[in-house]
Amino acid sequence: MNDLSAFPEPAPRDGVLYVAGGPDYVDLAIQSARSLREHEPTIAIDLVTDLPENLPRGLFDRVTACYDMHPREKLRAMPNSRFERTLFMDSDTLFLAPLGDLFGILDRFECALTHDVRRDWELIRQGRDHKTPYAFPQHNSGVFLYRKSEAMLAFLEEWAERFFADDAVERDQIILKDLLWESDLRYYVLPPEFNLRRVTMLDAWEPLDAVPTVLHSHRFQDHMRSGAERIASLEALLKVERAALAQEWDGDLPEAAQRWADLRVSVK
Repeated sequence: MNDLSAFPEPAPRDGVLYVAGGPDYVDLAIQSARSLREHEPTIAIDLVTDLPENLPRGLFDRVTACYDMHPREKLRAMPNSRFERTLFMDSDTLFLAPLGDLFGILDRFECALTHDVRRDWELIRQGRDHKTPYAFPQHNSGVFLYRKSEAMLAFLEEWAERFFADDAVERDQIILKDLLWESDLRYYVLPPEFNLRRVTMLDAWEPLDAVPTVLHSHRFQDHMRSGAERIASLEALLKVERAALAQEWDGDLPEAAQRWADLRVSVK
């Protein structure tokens, strides 16, 4: 990796880190970072990328060139963050509100992240070395708040070491799940508004339930995969997800979901 900052300065205490390879993901990272700037204009934002040229001027505070990026390059980049307290962000995200005192979580915990969704799906139940209770699913690693401590750095390094040593594992969450199950690391499970994977949850929340802060959806990648229209706003995402949700409930359902499907019909 090559730091492209001409005159490196002392790092701010808090900052946000993106890792994006290829033009499509860099484009998404730019979209996400711009939404962050709207709500947090002075926060430090760093980018690790294989395309460091022609980025929007002034959007990223530091750009690190990595021309031989692995699809899970974030596992190498996260321990090398220059910040004492880092918020790692996947590119397919959008900020809806300021971060507020989110970094204050790290005054008591080494890191914080949210549970993954689709917890009744075997993919999200999967671990490599451990079978855990249903109530301990995978955690989503696309929004990951952590501090630079000896314990945390050791955890991150072991996560990367285990992942890259096993070619049969494609998803980093599998190794992360095992490590969190084994570890004595003090970590916190964030409420879903900081990693909102199902934006249709907003339809059920009451006004004082939450402050939606971070959207995180693979549907921001739909234009890359299927040629669909690009989604770049909360309004557009809600429209697509509402339609998709209706299709999900009309399809083949697992046994545990069938009761709720029947209730949904009966109360309409």
